[in-house]
Amino acid sequence: MIDLQEWAEQYLLVCKYQKGLDTKTIKAYRIDISQFIEFAKLKKGELTRIVMTKFISELHKKYKPRTVRRKVSSIKAFCNYLEYEELIAENPFTKLQLKLNAPQILPRTIPFSVIKAILCTAYCHGHSRELSEQQKRASMRDIAVLELLFATGIRVSELCALKHRDVNIIEGEVKIYGKGAKERLVQIGNPEVLKALQEYRCLNLPAIEQTGMFFVNRLEKPLSDQSVRNIVAKYAQLVDDGLHITPHMFRHSFATLLLEEDVDIRYIQRLLGHSSIVTTQIYTYVSGRKQRDILTTKHPRNRIQV
Repeated sequence: MIDLQEWAEQYLLVCKYQKGLDTKTIKAYRIDISQFIEFAKLKKGELTRIVMTKFISELHKKYKPRTVRRKVSSIKAFCNYLEYEELIAENPFTKLQLKLNAPQILPRTIPFSVIKAILCTAYCHGHSRELSEQQKRASMRDIAVLELLFATGIRVSELCALKHRDVNIIEGEVKIYGKGAKERLVQIGNPEVLKALQEYRCLNLPAIEQTGMFFVNRLEKPLSDQSVRNIVAKYAQLVDDGLHITPHMFRHSFATLLLEEDVDIRYIQRLLGHSSIVTTQIYTYVSGRKQRDILTTKHPRNRIQV
């Protein structure tokens, strides 16, 4: 009988160094696989189809379908690794009939008017003459963060991981390192966005050069994911105290608004860094304004006079 915990650690190293998966993904894999190993121990450590079926049944009692699907996917990948290394005679997922269709949850977007209000509020605050030098640096950083979220559809983790060299303001290009070590280049064509990035960079250059990261906090350390969430929440509340907006909603809005401007979904797929067009197609369901325009102007009922 193999030591599942020992091989789980080996598999996670493969995920990190060979597959190039990010830290958060590996952390999720570790939790999911450890959870299964603990369950398997109660079943005398047997890695069989029966044990797997019972484990999945237990997951359904505790978690929502979307979470169950993610956990099962993690464990299936681990079992495939064990099979590839010839550590198990039979993969427990072989001939295992699974139906893990999670309900489709449409992405939440930000109305364009609200995005405009958030940016205007950030600029108004950043250009106040009453700000101290430190407050000015922080305000211009906030503006740069908000502008980049909307201009590129970048994920929070990707934004915080940007190196100084990844942001080419002269050429108007941002090199983004996404999930699975996938690299993409996103252009910024709006001069106001580039100006905001340049002003932020000039005010914070010593800290940027010292850390090597493009975004830094007031302590001159790399900006964290939580700090970005706080920035978005701060300006959303200044616009409307009841607004709940997350950085990822900027990504959804970026994709949806481009789709409404008739941008080909394949271009949007590349801009977002999606491996499959299926992932991007979710935005076709939320482009309500475009659908309304089509039904208002193109519907054949308009040609009927009564």
